[in-house]
Amino acid sequence: MKNLASLFLLDDSVTFLNHGSFGACPKELFTVYQDFQLQMEREPVQFVTTIGPRLLKESRTALGEYIHCDADDVVFTTNPTYAINIIAKSLDLKPGDEILATNHEYGAMDRTWKYYCRKSGAKYVTQQLSLPFTSREKCLEEFWAGYTERTRVVFINQVSSPTALIFPVKEICERARELGLITIVDGAHVPGHLPLDLSELKADIYTGACHKWMLTPKGNSFLYVRKELQDQFDPLLISWGYESERPGPSRFLDYHEYQGTRDFSAFLTLPAAVKFLREHHWDSISALCRTAVLENYESLCEIAGTKPIAPLTPEFLGQMCSIPIRTDDPDKIKRILFEQFRIEIPVVSWLGRVFVRMSLNGYNKPEDIEKLGNALKELKSRNMI
Repeated sequence: MKNLASLFLLDDSVTFLNHGSFGACPKELFTVYQDFQLQMEREPVQFVTTIGPRLLKESRTALGEYIHCDADDVVFTTNPTYAINIIAKSLDLKPGDEILATNHEYGAMDRTWKYYCRKSGAKYVTQQLSLPFTSREKCLEEFWAGYTERTRVVFINQVSSPTALIFPVKEICERARELGLITIVDGAHVPGHLPLDLSELKADIYTGACHKWMLTPKGNSFLYVRKELQDQFDPLLISWGYESERPGPSRFLDYHEYQGTRDFSAFLTLPAAVKFLREHHWDSISALCRTAVLENYESLCEIAGTKPIAPLTPEFLGQMCSIPIRTDDPDKIKRILFEQFRIEIPVVSWLGRVFVRMSLNGYNKPEDIEKLGNALKELKSRNMI
C-alpha cells in the first residue's frame, strides 16, 4: 500500500487500524475547516446569515455530484443516527406496521427504531442473516423470509458496522420497490469507501457519513430523501426554517437546514474534500486497501484460530474486515491491544460473538497489519483469545 501518513494528523506512536469508527482527517482538510471557523468568528452575523447559506449550497452541490443526486435532495446532519431519527419520528407508524431490518444493524439505529416502534405500536423485525455469508442469493433469501403483509418499511445497512460485511442493497431496493415498500439505507460506511450512485440505487431514503471515508472533519453527514417523499418529514428540531419568513424553493431544505445558531463549518469542507480525494487519486488508494484486506483477512483469522465470516471477494469485503476471536472479556482485549501494543482497533461484541475489526486507509502500511498479527499471536500464546 502507498503510505500517506504524512498527510494526516494521526499520532505516529499509535498503529491506527480503526478508520471505520470516526475516520481520520487530513491536515489539509482540517485547515480548511479551521479557516471557516475563523471566518465565522471574525464576522459572525454575515457568516451565519449570508455567507454560510451560500457556502452550504456549494457543499450540497459538491456532495450531490459525488453521490449522483440532486443537490436539493440532500441536507447535512451531524451523523447518520441524527438523520434516521428525522425519518423514524415522522414515519407515522401504526400499530402492527413492521420495519424489516437485519440482525447486523448498527446499535444506535436499532435503539432508534425500537424507541419509535414502542411509541407507535409498530414492530422492528431484525431478520437473522446467518454467518458465514456464502452468497448474495442466500443473504437475499434469508432477508426476505422476514417479509409479511404487515411490512411497510425496509431498513438496511449497506456496510455492517459490527461485521464489516457489504450487503446486496441494490437488489433489496429493487425488490422493495416492486412490493411498494419504503426503503431506508444506512450507508454510514459507504461514501468514499465504495462507489455510490443514488440515481442507480434508487433508495427512497439514504444516509451516509462524510467524516468517515470521505475524510472530512467530524460531525459531517447527510440525509437524502427522494423528492416525492420529502414533505412527509418534519424537522427534528423546530427552528426558523419552519413556516419560514423567507421560504426558499424547497421546504425540505428550509425545515432541515436552518437549525438556529450552530457551527456548520464541517459541512462546508465538502468541495475541498472531493478535490482532495480526486487530486490524491483516492480511488486507487482505496483499491489498494481493499486488496490488502482480501490478502490478509484469512491469515489473521488463522492466527486467532478462527475462520473468515464471508468469501474473500470484493462482493462482501471493502476496506474493513471483522476477525472472529474467542474471549469472555472483549474490553480487556481492546485495552491490552492499545496499552501494550499501541494498536487502536475496535473489539466488537455482537450477538454472543466477538470480532477484532480492522479497517485500512492511505496512512496504513503493511507493517501495521503485521503488527496486528503479532499482537494476536501474543494474545493467543497467553490463552487470552
